[in-house]
Amino acid sequence: MRVGVVGTGALGRHHVRILAELPTAQLVGICDHRSEVAGELAQAHGTQAYSDLDALAAGCEAMVIAVPTESHCELGCRMLQAGLHVMVEKPIASSLEEADRLLATAEQAERVLAVGHVEFYNPAVQTLLSLGLEARYVEVQRLGIFTRRSLDVDVLLDLMIHDLQILHALDPSPVAEVRATGINVLSPRVDIANARIAFESGCVANLTASRVSSDKVRKLRLFGRNSYCSLDYHDQEIKGYRLEVAEGQEPRIVEASPAVTPYEPLKAELEAFLAACRGEEVRYADGAAGRQALETALQLVAAIG
Repeated sequence: MRVGVVGTGALGRHHVRILAELPTAQLVGICDHRSEVAGELAQAHGTQAYSDLDALAAGCEAMVIAVPTESHCELGCRMLQAGLHVMVEKPIASSLEEADRLLATAEQAERVLAVGHVEFYNPAVQTLLSLGLEARYVEVQRLGIFTRRSLDVDVLLDLMIHDLQILHALDPSPVAEVRATGINVLSPRVDIANARIAFESGCVANLTASRVSSDKVRKLRLFGRNSYCSLDYHDQEIKGYRLEVAEGQEPRIVEASPAVTPYEPLKAELEAFLAACRGEEVRYADGAAGRQALETALQLVAAIG
């Protein structure tokens, strides 16, 4: 699959690195308005730097778009209309209207539209999804140390949106109610937020996201019917427990921790995208999933006010 990358910032550089190594991909080239940066990166990975995106697109079958969110819709629609499969980084777009434009353009062009919700491809998350547990209560903590990256958006659209997309994958029922609080600490935007989401299924989720914490914490706890799982995104592991009831014996809690094989989530994300482009049946974060996560995130932003 002939692939290009537009945008070579903090995340785009890793897309370039992985695509240059994947046997199922041919990295045609990269495009960035910073010609020197693009040139050095292209040389390091044995590919070509382009100053003209359309010239790069002419030799590609798929494009990874890792530019600021406000350009996702314009560049994504442009590449889809040119006949390319597209993966845009998260969030899918700046607004639901832009997200809808991307989805409509992908449908009309009959091309794959994927969204870079990389945590969805964490092997621990994929293992948890494969268990098929009925979530009754979910608690998520995503705490990070302050950096100057992504300060143009609230922490809900920067960090919490990862967990919102996974939450919707765990419980596909509609959202019934959202509540949220948040404050700015070191930037003009919301830096720490807590959200409570109730689903029509009866499941309730409590999520906390912060980019002003002293330590990194990335954990999800799921309480199901007679079961409990604690997922560590960083360590890529799940500790599970279930209630065992045997006839004639007292109920007891036993460990039921599924095995997780460590893997680089971004590599898994790109492999899934390319497989979808080839028409293979594969689980990936598509445009609809990206839109759903954005919609819930914007509802939470509005709830903070």
